[in-house]
Amino acid sequence: MIMVEGQMMDPYLQYMYSYPHKTAYGPLEGVSLWDHTERLSGSGLSLYLHVPFCQTKCGYCDLFSVTGQGSEEVDRYLDAVERQVLQYGQVLDSCGAEFSDLTIGGGTPLLLDERQIDRVFSMLDRNIRFQRAPGIVVETAPNQTTKGKLGLLRQAHVTRVSMGVQSFSDRELAALWRHHSADRARQALDLLKGYGLPCINVDLIYGIPGQTVDSFLRTLKEALAYEPDELFIYPLYVKHGAGLERQMREGMVLDPGAAFCQYQEGSRFLRAEGFRQVSMRRFVRQGGRQVPECGFSTSLALGCGGRSYVGTLHFCTPYAITQETCLEQIQRFEERADHTVIDHGIFLSAGEEKRRYVIQHLFIYPGLDLEQYAERFGSSPMEDLPVLERWRREGFLSVREETSRAFLALTESGLGLSDHLGPQLISPEIYEKMERWEVCHKNDPLQGQSEEL
Repeated sequence: MIMVEGQMMDPYLQYMYSYPHKTAYGPLEGVSLWDHTERLSGSGLSLYLHVPFCQTKCGYCDLFSVTGQGSEEVDRYLDAVERQVLQYGQVLDSCGAEFSDLTIGGGTPLLLDERQIDRVFSMLDRNIRFQRAPGIVVETAPNQTTKGKLGLLRQAHVTRVSMGVQSFSDRELAALWRHHSADRARQALDLLKGYGLPCINVDLIYGIPGQTVDSFLRTLKEALAYEPDELFIYPLYVKHGAGLERQMREGMVLDPGAAFCQYQEGSRFLRAEGFRQVSMRRFVRQGGRQVPECGFSTSLALGCGGRSYVGTLHFCTPYAITQETCLEQIQRFEERADHTVIDHGIFLSAGEEKRRYVIQHLFIYPGLDLEQYAERFGSSPMEDLPVLERWRREGFLSVREETSRAFLALTESGLGLSDHLGPQLISPEIYEKMERWEVCHKNDPLQGQSEEL
């Protein structure tokens, strides 16, 4: 807990990276991708391919991923992805869909061997229409970063590689159940730096038990020695279903006050080193890429575990965390005959669309464009969400002018409290759905415990 304006508050309630959370999704009937070609027509679409395989499961991970899968299992999964690509391709061709960017995430995409990586790029190139010079993002981890795989990324014209380093302290890595060493991370970053990729991002974590401001700053300083174009710094969360949850029950304690001090000193250090703070987590080297507008862009996910956003329709496979439940969903994905049938997701109401738009813009530089919001919704965000006016009075929000436009933007103090403020924008209806999922799965042994694998 920290003291703000005479009140004690927890700065780390929930990371609002998207809205609504997958736990608010539910069964759908009579929905097909063919019904939504109007939203899929034209250019500027985004494509996401989910590769749900990891060498090991990190202790804090509550993402859809599995371990212990060999080449045969990965090939079987890619067979299903290729069937999905072919079926989606028929829909996309019918409406002239053209994609401006591709993200391959996970899991750990570079856990795939070189033959499988080449297969992924080939199947997408044959069946998906991309704009000229699309942005291509690939996630990796130190143990999976090799010369041969990086050569394939360069050959595929990948524009951004993101590496999960988390810390340069072996003790802190062990506390996170990370299975690479600090030296292996250094070797991987040396390799990455030598391939001349347009953008390199490094992910780091603070708030680790036993971590101090000094040790976090040492990690940041070492990361900057590799001249990354971006850094993401994440507070440590241990959510229901993550492996470290068991250690929390056994007495391990996270200290949000210490974590917040690490955030404050770390963000101050990065800004002083010439990085622009784009969000609570993201820091971009001055002169780096512009941040694209977010909010209502159309995005399709391939594979099992990613989510798609097509207008008011959001859909994905059912939310899963543990090895058993993720494997169950992967098997269902591989056995699915028609991937254009959508049977799990949510349709957003007009009110939920407004909440999503605010969340997706307010917490990222430059903030929420008030004129654009009025043009889209015919109203003011302050009228639609009165909590925003309270935040303004409390000093967390301000209206600022930039390029002759007015933006509702977080102040420096508000930015640091993004994970405290964001959850307050969840509607009662969505919150009830999320709570129902939590209650349901608290007693589910498959979701209620993760194992170190």
